[in-house]
Amino acid sequence: MTINVNKQGDTETQIAIRNEMTIYTALEQRNALLPHLKAEQTLQLDLSEVSEIDSAGMQLLIHMKKEAKRHNNHFSLINHSQAVVEVITLLGLTSFFGDPVIISSNWNES
Repeated sequence: MTINVNKQGDTETQIAIRNEMTIYTALEQRNALLPHLKAEQTLQLDLSEVSEIDSAGMQLLIHMKKEAKRHNNHFSLINHSQAVVEVITLLGLTSFFGDPVIISSNWNES
């Protein structure tokens, strides 16, 4: 599991998650991500390099979205990988997250 934090000012943080978001990494990722949910802040998760995501990874994203709302924090997912888009679509969570999803022409057909 790799998480890179890129601060972009006093009120905005962007975090890139690489590799997998699965049951094996969810607790460690949760512990790394939650401290970045601060009141009146913007938090973006860049998911472009997430190679695999399972239900535990999705539960983490759902939890982060709900916690952000509770903290009056603007939370968004950006640069969704193919794996993330497939699972969000399969579970019907596109409107829950409400973030624009761009489909890349070089993705593999599933």
